Amino acid sequence: MSLLISTWIKFFFLFAPFFVLSMFLALTRGDTPQVRKSVANKAIIAALAIALVLMFFGSALFDVLGITLDSFRIGSGILLFMSAISLVRDGTRNHATGMPSEERDDVSVVPLAVPTIIGPATIGTILVYGAEFQGWDLVIGVLGLVGALLTLGIILYSGSLIEKLLGRTGLNILSKITGLILAAMAAQIFMGGVMGFLTPAS
Repeated sequence: MSLLISTWIKFFFLFAPFFVLSMFLALTRGDTPQVRKSVANKAIIAALAIALVLMFFGSALFDVLGITLDSFRIGSGILLFMSAISLVRDGTRNHATGMPSEERDDVSVVPLAVPTIIGPATIGTILVYGAEFQGWDLVIGVLGLVGALLTLGIILYSGSLIEKLLGRTGLNILSKITGLILAAMAAQIFMGGVMGFLTPAS
């Protein structure tokens, strides 16, 4: 149970929910509640499909490319740290190009699911977690991932209410707090990779 809760929390903050909410509100500004729910549903389903593929086929990808898990830990840790710094400094992720200025036909998959929810740093981190989890731990990891995305979906569903309660300033503050937590996660992943290189194989 403790692994499930900790995994859910990690994935929840990995998806930077309050930044995603800010983008979602901007992308669907002026849309009806029904349209917003439809966009949220499509975005969560698309993000879940991509994340599950990454979770289950990460190890195979490492084998094909000849990349060790430790080297990928270091790379994804650096990417996640850069994303965290961007959240703390600007309230946005470094792969985001800013709030949209033009209307799009369907924003649920691009840019909401990718790269807002599933960005480069998120992809790297999910690949690492997928390769680390083995046996029942992988099942628990998937449940934590699904739970985090469902929670994100609830937040998007309640977007208008949350915006009224917190305002733009409140959402920005929560994004910065999320960045601090992501920075700590990035440091842990990075140091895990470094220690893996430094520790001789037995």
